[in-house]
Amino acid sequence: MNEFIRMLSDLDTDILLFFNGLHSPFWDCFMSAFTGKVIWGGMYATILYVLFRNFHWKVALCYTIAIGLTIAFADQMCNSVIRPLVGRLRPSHSDNPIAELVYIVNGKRGGGFGFPSCHAANSFGLALFLICLFRKRCLSIFILLWAFTNSYTRLYLGLHYPGDLLVGAVIGGLGGWGFCMLAGKIVRRMHTSRKERIKSQQPRQVEWIVYAGLLTVMGIVIDALI
Repeated sequence: MNEFIRMLSDLDTDILLFFNGLHSPFWDCFMSAFTGKVIWGGMYATILYVLFRNFHWKVALCYTIAIGLTIAFADQMCNSVIRPLVGRLRPSHSDNPIAELVYIVNGKRGGGFGFPSCHAANSFGLALFLICLFRKRCLSIFILLWAFTNSYTRLYLGLHYPGDLLVGAVIGGLGGWGFCMLAGKIVRRMHTSRKERIKSQQPRQVEWIVYAGLLTVMGIVIDALI
Protein backbone atom coordinates (compact mmCIF):
# COMPACT_ATOMS: atom_id res chain seq x y z
CA MET A 1 0.00 0.00 0.00
CA ASN A 2 2.80 2.40 0.89
CA GLU A 3 4.51 1.59 -2.39
CA PHE A 4 1.31 2.33 -4.32
CA ILE A 5 0.91 5.69 -2.54
CA ARG A 6 4.56 6.50 -3.29
CA MET A 7 4.01 5.65 -6.95
CA LEU A 8 0.99 7.98 -7.12
CA SER A 9 2.99 10.72 -5.42
CA ASP A 10 5.85 10.33 -7.90
CA LEU A 11 3.40 10.43 -10.82
CA ASP A 12 1.76 13.53 -9.33
CA THR A 13 5.16 15.21 -9.15
CA ASP A 14 6.18 14.19 -12.67
CA ILE A 15 2.97 15.56 -14.19
CA LEU A 16 3.34 18.79 -12.21
CA LEU A 17 6.93 19.37 -13.31
CA PHE A 18 6.08 18.63 -16.94
CA PHE A 19 3.28 21.19 -17.23
CA ASN A 20 4.99 23.65 -14.91
CA GLY A 21 7.98 23.57 -17.25
CA LEU A 22 5.97 24.64 -20.33
CA HIS A 23 6.63 28.34 -19.91
CA SER A 24 6.70 31.42 -22.10
CA PRO A 25 6.23 35.14 -21.34
CA PHE A 26 2.75 35.09 -22.92
CA TRP A 27 1.50 32.15 -20.87
CA ASP A 28 3.10 33.48 -17.68
CA CYS A 29 1.05 36.65 -18.05
CA PHE A 30 -2.10 34.84 -19.21
CA MET A 31 -2.13 32.26 -16.41
CA SER A 32 -1.32 34.83 -13.73
CA ALA A 33 -4.26 36.97 -14.82
CA PHE A 34 -6.70 34.11 -15.42
CA THR A 35 -6.19 32.68 -11.94
CA GLY A 36 -7.23 35.96 -10.32
CA LYS A 37 -10.59 36.45 -8.61
CA VAL A 38 -11.39 40.13 -9.12
CA ILE A 39 -10.91 39.91 -12.88
CA TRP A 40 -14.00 37.67 -13.15
CA GLY A 41 -16.21 40.20 -11.37
CA GLY A 42 -18.03 41.06 -14.60
CA MET A 43 -18.96 37.43 -15.24
CA TYR A 44 -20.11 36.94 -11.65
CA ALA A 45 -22.27 40.07 -11.88
CA THR A 46 -23.76 38.75 -15.12
CA ILE A 47 -24.66 35.48 -13.38
CA LEU A 48 -26.59 37.47 -10.77
CA TYR A 49 -28.30 39.50 -13.50
CA VAL A 50 -29.39 36.34 -15.34
CA LEU A 51 -30.73 34.82 -12.13
CA PHE A 52 -32.87 37.85 -11.30
CA ARG A 53 -33.88 38.23 -14.96
CA ASN A 54 -35.27 34.71 -15.14
CA PHE A 55 -36.75 34.11 -11.70
CA HIS A 56 -38.96 35.83 -9.16
CA TRP A 57 -36.73 37.78 -6.80
CA LYS A 58 -37.37 35.35 -3.94
CA VAL A 59 -36.37 32.41 -6.13
CA ALA A 60 -33.33 34.25 -7.49
CA LEU A 61 -32.28 35.16 -3.95
CA CYS A 62 -32.60 31.52 -2.92
CA TYR A 63 -30.33 30.42 -5.77
CA THR A 64 -27.88 33.24 -5.01
CA ILE A 65 -27.63 32.12 -1.38
CA ALA A 66 -27.19 28.53 -2.55
CA ILE A 67 -24.27 29.57 -4.77
CA GLY A 68 -22.72 31.36 -1.80
CA LEU A 69 -23.15 28.23 0.31
CA THR A 70 -21.57 26.15 -2.46
CA ILE A 71 -18.46 28.34 -2.47
CA ALA A 72 -18.34 28.47 1.33
CA PHE A 73 -18.68 24.68 1.58
CA ALA A 74 -15.98 24.05 -1.03
CA ASP A 75 -13.60 26.60 0.45
CA GLN A 76 -14.00 25.56 4.07
CA MET A 77 -13.98 21.83 3.38
CA CYS A 78 -10.67 22.18 1.57
CA ASN A 79 -9.00 24.94 3.54
CA SER A 80 -10.22 24.37 7.09
CA VAL A 81 -10.97 20.64 7.25
CA ILE A 82 -8.85 18.59 4.87
CA ARG A 83 -5.68 20.68 4.53
CA PRO A 84 -4.77 20.64 8.26
CA LEU A 85 -5.45 16.88 8.41
CA VAL A 86 -3.35 15.96 5.36
CA GLY A 87 -0.69 18.65 5.71
CA ARG A 88 0.66 18.35 2.16
CA LEU A 89 2.90 21.28 1.24
CA ARG A 90 2.43 23.13 -2.00
CA PRO A 91 5.07 22.20 -4.59
CA SER A 92 6.19 25.83 -4.62
CA HIS A 93 6.61 26.03 -0.84
CA SER A 94 10.23 26.67 0.15
CA ASP A 95 10.21 23.70 2.58
CA ASN A 96 9.11 21.26 -0.12
CA PRO A 97 12.06 19.14 -1.42
CA ILE A 98 11.02 19.75 -5.05
CA ALA A 99 10.67 23.52 -4.63
CA GLU A 100 13.96 24.17 -6.43
CA LEU A 101 12.61 22.33 -9.50
CA VAL A 102 9.41 24.36 -9.67
CA TYR A 103 9.25 27.39 -11.95
CA ILE A 104 7.82 30.32 -9.97
CA VAL A 105 5.94 33.08 -11.81
CA ASN A 106 6.19 36.62 -10.44
CA GLY A 107 7.56 35.29 -7.15
CA LYS A 108 4.17 33.88 -6.13
CA ARG A 109 4.48 30.73 -4.00
CA GLY A 110 1.06 30.69 -2.32
CA GLY A 111 0.45 29.57 1.24
CA GLY A 112 1.58 26.47 3.11
CA PHE A 113 -0.66 23.47 2.51
CA GLY A 114 -2.22 22.87 -0.90
CA PHE A 115 -4.24 19.64 -0.74
CA PRO A 116 -6.94 19.92 -1.93
CA SER A 117 -7.13 22.98 -4.16
CA CYS A 118 -9.66 25.63 -3.13
CA HIS A 119 -9.40 27.17 -6.59
CA ALA A 120 -10.49 23.94 -8.24
CA ALA A 121 -13.20 23.34 -5.64
CA ASN A 122 -14.70 26.82 -6.00
CA SER A 123 -14.51 26.78 -9.81
CA PHE A 124 -16.12 23.38 -10.27
CA GLY A 125 -18.63 24.10 -7.52
CA LEU A 126 -19.89 27.15 -9.41
CA ALA A 127 -19.71 25.31 -12.73
CA LEU A 128 -21.79 22.30 -11.61
CA PHE A 129 -24.33 24.57 -9.93
CA LEU A 130 -24.92 26.55 -13.13
CA ILE A 131 -24.98 23.42 -15.28
CA CYS A 132 -27.62 21.76 -13.08
CA LEU A 133 -29.66 24.96 -12.80
CA PHE A 134 -29.83 26.20 -16.40
CA ARG A 135 -29.08 23.04 -18.42
CA LYS A 136 -27.95 25.04 -21.45
CA ARG A 137 -25.34 23.42 -23.68
CA CYS A 138 -23.45 26.62 -24.55
CA LEU A 139 -23.16 27.61 -20.89
CA SER A 140 -22.29 24.07 -19.76
CA ILE A 141 -19.42 23.79 -22.25
CA PHE A 142 -18.05 27.24 -21.51
CA ILE A 143 -18.26 27.04 -17.72
CA LEU A 144 -16.62 23.60 -17.65
CA LEU A 145 -13.77 24.87 -19.83
CA TRP A 146 -13.50 27.90 -17.56
CA ALA A 147 -13.32 25.73 -14.43
CA PHE A 148 -10.77 23.41 -16.05
CA THR A 149 -8.58 26.32 -17.21
CA ASN A 150 -8.86 28.05 -13.84
CA SER A 151 -7.65 24.82 -12.21
CA TYR A 152 -4.90 24.30 -14.78
CA THR A 153 -3.45 27.74 -14.02
CA ARG A 154 -2.58 26.47 -10.54
CA LEU A 155 -0.64 23.59 -12.06
CA TYR A 156 1.13 25.86 -14.52
CA LEU A 157 2.07 28.30 -11.77
CA GLY A 158 3.43 25.49 -9.58
CA LEU A 159 0.95 26.15 -6.78
CA HIS A 160 -0.76 22.74 -6.78
CA TYR A 161 -0.18 19.13 -7.70
CA PRO A 162 -2.60 17.49 -10.15
CA GLY A 163 -4.02 15.43 -7.28
CA ASP A 164 -4.81 18.64 -5.38
CA LEU A 165 -6.84 19.85 -8.33
CA LEU A 166 -8.62 16.56 -8.94
CA VAL A 167 -9.80 16.16 -5.34
CA GLY A 168 -10.74 19.82 -5.14
CA ALA A 169 -12.79 19.53 -8.32
CA VAL A 170 -14.66 16.50 -6.97
CA ILE A 171 -15.44 18.22 -3.66
CA GLY A 172 -16.59 21.40 -5.38
CA GLY A 173 -18.60 19.53 -8.01
CA LEU A 174 -20.44 17.51 -5.40
CA GLY A 175 -21.13 20.67 -3.43
CA GLY A 176 -22.44 22.50 -6.50
CA TRP A 177 -24.72 19.62 -7.45
CA GLY A 178 -25.94 19.10 -3.88
CA PHE A 179 -26.74 22.73 -3.10
CA CYS A 180 -28.45 23.18 -6.48
CA MET A 181 -30.68 20.18 -5.77
CA LEU A 182 -31.40 21.49 -2.27
CA ALA A 183 -32.25 24.96 -3.58
CA GLY A 184 -34.49 23.40 -6.21
CA LYS A 185 -36.50 21.60 -3.54
CA ILE A 186 -36.89 24.81 -1.55
CA VAL A 187 -37.96 26.71 -4.66
CA ARG A 188 -40.59 24.10 -5.51
CA ARG A 189 -42.14 24.68 -2.10
CA MET A 190 -42.35 28.41 -2.63
CA HIS A 191 -45.70 29.91 -3.59
CA THR A 192 -44.85 31.12 -7.10
CA SER A 193 -47.31 31.85 -9.84
CA ARG A 194 -47.70 29.65 -12.89
CA LYS A 195 -46.09 32.33 -15.06
CA GLU A 196 -42.96 32.37 -12.88
CA ARG A 197 -42.65 28.61 -13.12
CA ILE A 198 -42.75 28.82 -16.91
CA LYS A 199 -40.01 31.46 -16.84
CA SER A 200 -37.82 29.25 -14.68
CA GLN A 201 -38.22 26.36 -17.15
CA GLN A 202 -37.20 28.48 -20.12
CA PRO A 203 -34.20 30.55 -18.98
CA ARG A 204 -33.40 33.54 -21.14
CA GLN A 205 -30.19 35.47 -21.79
CA VAL A 206 -28.11 32.68 -20.25
CA GLU A 207 -25.65 33.15 -23.10
CA TRP A 208 -24.80 36.55 -21.61
CA ILE A 209 -22.77 34.70 -18.98
CA VAL A 210 -20.74 33.14 -21.79
CA TYR A 211 -20.28 36.51 -23.51
CA ALA A 212 -19.09 38.14 -20.27
CA GLY A 213 -16.63 35.30 -19.72
CA LEU A 214 -15.33 35.42 -23.28
CA LEU A 215 -14.86 39.20 -23.12
CA THR A 216 -12.79 38.70 -19.97
CA VAL A 217 -10.68 36.06 -21.70
CA MET A 218 -10.15 38.40 -24.67
CA GLY A 219 -9.00 41.11 -22.29
CA ILE A 220 -6.54 38.71 -20.66
CA VAL A 221 -5.19 37.65 -24.07
CA ILE A 222 -4.74 41.25 -25.24
CA ASP A 223 -2.99 42.17 -21.99
CA ALA A 224 -0.67 39.18 -22.32
CA LEU A 225 0.21 40.13 -25.90
CA ILE A 226 1.07 43.75 -25.10
